[in-house]
Amino acid sequence: MEKKEKLTIHQLIWYFIIFSILGLIIETLYCFVTTGIWESRKGLIYGPFCPVYGIGATIIIFLLYKLKDKKIKLFFYGGFLGSVLEYIMSFVLEAYSGTRFWDYSHFRFHLNGRICIIYTLFWSILALVLICLIKPGIDKILNKLKFKNIRIIDGVVVGLLAIDIFITIWGIQTYKKRAIRFYYGITEFNKKSIIKDVEGEIFSNEKMKKIFPNMRFVDENGKQIWIRDVI
Repeated sequence: MEKKEKLTIHQLIWYFIIFSILGLIIETLYCFVTTGIWESRKGLIYGPFCPVYGIGATIIIFLLYKLKDKKIKLFFYGGFLGSVLEYIMSFVLEAYSGTRFWDYSHFRFHLNGRICIIYTLFWSILALVLICLIKPGIDKILNKLKFKNIRIIDGVVVGLLAIDIFITIWGIQTYKKRAIRFYYGITEFNKKSIIKDVEGEIFSNEKMKKIFPNMRFVDENGKQIWIRDVI
């Protein structure tokens, strides 16, 4: 009897890391090909990651890897699950950052501009490629890299990611609030503090604009304002 594959926390951690990096590379190249501009598509301030891809790929693998021998089911389930994840992530990212990171309103057969039929098809193809081709290759590499202190390394990596995520959320909120104050001409009368000095240093306008060039906020009239045009 064939032994059933069981995913480990170690695998899931590295799926997230690997696909976050691959996603960043793909997103950056896609931006260059379609616009001719080299532009940051990072999702975190320090690490070379685009977590949306890492989260999406990891969840698809976790929920659908048992369908690797049922290609038709994998195709349809992959499209459905990918679209659901994309919709949820679009909503969550907009809720915490005040901006929409993608908008498919210009495509036919879209749902609130967050998902559309053409990208559902892409998700279906991606699920097949991901689970039938890419995952086995990554697993072979991970199996060769197993050694005594791997759990310690996994813990350190997760800890560094958590710190990067915390700093990124802090930085985005600081950057957005700064832009909103400038947009409405609000002057701060608060005295200087260590925290504000730190924010000014590590979340400078130049740095944040370079990392998140497409960051926006919504004004009182519901209009999306590009922060790079404000400060």
